[in-house]
Amino acid sequence: MVRDASGFILIDGGYPADRDLVLESIRGLGLDPADAKAMLITHGHVDHTGCAAYLSRTYGTPILCSPEELAHVRGEEKHQVTVGKVLARAWRPRVFRWLLHVIKAKALQAEPAAQAQGWSEDQLRSLPGNPEAILLPGHTPGNAALLLPGANAIAVGDSFVSGHPISPKNGPQMLHTMYHWDPAAALASARHLQGIQANVILPGHGPALHMSLAQAIAALQS
Repeated sequence: MVRDASGFILIDGGYPADRDLVLESIRGLGLDPADAKAMLITHGHVDHTGCAAYLSRTYGTPILCSPEELAHVRGEEKHQVTVGKVLARAWRPRVFRWLLHVIKAKALQAEPAAQAQGWSEDQLRSLPGNPEAILLPGHTPGNAALLLPGANAIAVGDSFVSGHPISPKNGPQMLHTMYHWDPAAALASARHLQGIQANVILPGHGPALHMSLAQAIAALQS
């Protein structure tokens, strides 16, 4: 959640089964879910779009993503790890536990955000936090990070993460290659962030990182 005097927005929304947690988080800050100015989606995977369709249908929340990712968020295209790739690795305990979590999180019943729209620069600037989109193709074709200049923070989605259930590591890292549409492009895109100024990094998986973006990028490994 990003808020200022003009209101608040949401960035990504977890799995479908995370919907109540999202709503509780909003209300826990004394806010009303119906007042969200928009939900911004970094990319169209079901662990990021899980409650977007619900918010759109129930509260009329605008769902916005990069124009390049729009077909994915709307469910017209699919750029997601395949069942075959997961099953081939399901003998590993971490992967098996993650697979069980995905099923319990109702990933297989995810509803696409059919009413999503592609954002424009002017539209983003008018929202709370004045977010700036940075297109980072690789994790998905239209994957994007969202820079929040006033907070010196950046939401990177899954461009890189600080942890993941199938990874034994903590700290800045790339997701396993099976999760990326184009692993080499994903790493190259992440490295392009090196010149961006931010010292709070909000990844899609793992805890927030309180370090410079340059430090985080330098720690990445393919």
